[in-house]
Parts: sequence; C-alpha cells; structure tokens
Amino acid sequence: MRALEAAARHRSYSRAAAELNVTHGAVSQQIRRLEEELGARLFTRDGNAMEPTEAALKLAAQVAQAIDLMRSGVETLVRGAATESPLVLSTVHAFAGRWLTHRMSRMPAEVGQLELNVDQKLSNFVTDGVDAAIRHGKGPWPGVESVHLFTESFFVVGSPEFLDRHPVRSMEDIAKVPLLHHTGYPWNLWFEGHGLRTPRLPRGARFDDSAVLTDACLQGLGLALVREWLVEQDIRAGRLLKPLPGSIKAEAEYCFVWRADSAKLPRIMALRDWLLEEARVAMTRCPDEGLVADGVSGGGAAAGVRRQGQAAGPAGLGRLQGVRQQRP
Repeated sequence: MRALEAAARHRSYSRAAAELNVTHGAVSQQIRRLEEELGARLFTRDGNAMEPTEAALKLAAQVAQAIDLMRSGVETLVRGAATESPLVLSTVHAFAGRWLTHRMSRMPAEVGQLELNVDQKLSNFVTDGVDAAIRHGKGPWPGVESVHLFTESFFVVGSPEFLDRHPVRSMEDIAKVPLLHHTGYPWNLWFEGHGLRTPRLPRGARFDDSAVLTDACLQGLGLALVREWLVEQDIRAGRLLKPLPGSIKAEAEYCFVWRADSAKLPRIMALRDWLLEEARVAMTRCPDEGLVADGVSGGGAAAGVRRQGQAAGPAGLGRLQGVRQQRP
C-alpha cells in the first residue's frame, strides 16, 4: 500500500523507490501483486511517467489518510511519553551539589520532572539514557548541540577561623600559611595569572576533587584556590572569605549540551533558557569580586569584611589560558 501511495503521488516508480529506500523492481513487483489481488489496472505508462488510474488515485488517497492517522497517533504517544517521563540531566557531583540543586526551586514548570544523573565520567547520550548534560571543557562535542554557560574563575579563600589564626594581607603571605592543593589547578596559576613568579610554597594536603577541597577549607585546614561557582553560597553566607581581591580566569568553560533530535526538545530548551539566565545572574552578581577579609588577627578576619574590586594589573594570563581540563 505504501508503494502504491508513493508511486501515485510521484507518478514514478523510481522516485517512489528512492523515498521508500527500496529498488525500482521492488515497487514494480508490489504494484503488480496489488493489481492481481484487486483485479484492476492501477498504472499506465505515459512516456517516462507512470500515470495512476482513477481506481489507483482513490485507493492512494485512502492509504495516505490512513498513514497520516497512524503518524498522528504515534506522535501523540511520543509527546505523551516525552512529557511524562523524567528529563535526565547528567552532571558531576560538585556542580550538582554546590551550584544546581539550590537553584532548582526556581526551575520553570515547562521543564517538568528532572532527574539528575550524577557521575564523574562523561555520559554517553545513547547508552546512558541521558537527555542533556552540563559538561566541563571546551566544545564542540560530536553528535550534540551545546551552549556556553560561563567561563571558570578562580580565587583564594579561607575560613574566618583560619584567617584569624593566619592573616593574609598580601601575595607574599600565601607562602607563609598552610595551603590546600588541587592536582588540576595548582597554586602557580594564581601567581602567574597576576604576573608574579611563584614563590616556594609550603606542602599541604592534595585533592583531585574540588568539593572535597572546599570542605577541607571550610573546616579551617588551609588556604585554598577554588572555583568561583563552587563557593558562591559559602562566600555569601560568610563561611568562607576572600583575603585577597581579584580572580583569575581559565580557558575551560561550562556548557549545556543536548541532543537536537530528542523528543523532549521543548523541555530541554526550557531547561537551557533557565540555566542561561541563572548563569547570567550569577556572573552579574559577583563576576570578579567577593567578600574580602580585612586580614587582621583577633577576630578581624571574621568580623571586618569589606567589598573589594579586582586586583590591579592581573597580567600574565597567557599561560593560564592553557589550563588543562580536569574533573571538578
């Protein structure tokens, strides 16, 4: 029946075969069998064209109507499943826990039910059943669409209690206090980002997980170089303070990634637009500045808090642009 409908519409066995992805002979054979079953001629040749008879045109119209009805039914089922099933978003543990979850109460209703797939590895959209992802790095990625959310910034933080015990008033003071180290973004990036030579730094605990590093800093175990987005809530609540103004930027960015052929595309686009707005607000609210401790002992770091702008002359960013991609 599909061969009849396509051949009648195109008035050509060849074009019908191309549309159905079969051979010319297969279409011709199916039409011939149908003519035998119906006992009626369905096509006549007119030069290079195959002209449908009146019987063929009537039957083809009914077949086309049936195909449209089936297609509409399938699309309704797909839309229903796409609306009712959870939208699966893949992201890493640190981003989910410290940036995304406390914003989810503002997520628009158009997104529907959201399921977080939290994993350190890069999700496979086909095998892992993922609809969208937040990825760290620099696209594009094959087989998916992506949009930039924000570029990473780093700054120095410490807990109020730590800064009471170890005042930090200048770059030189960093080398005099206990430090926490991340294997992916070492302390030399901070100094090079400000055009300074890295001094001899004290050894300290090393981490390959940003969230664990931040927890150690919150416990007052040392001064840390951290991702800005990771500690924005801690900075705002006063659990962490910036003893020095300014920040440095890395080339790596966070992107929202999705499959353009997803049946859940309207919901994915609603999620994308919401994430873009949340990222814009977050970057506008505190792009390169934060709460800066006065850096005086005896309670000054905890009590004396002031707003500071970015440090003057943050030269030497060329080396920093090559910060390698690391898992958060």
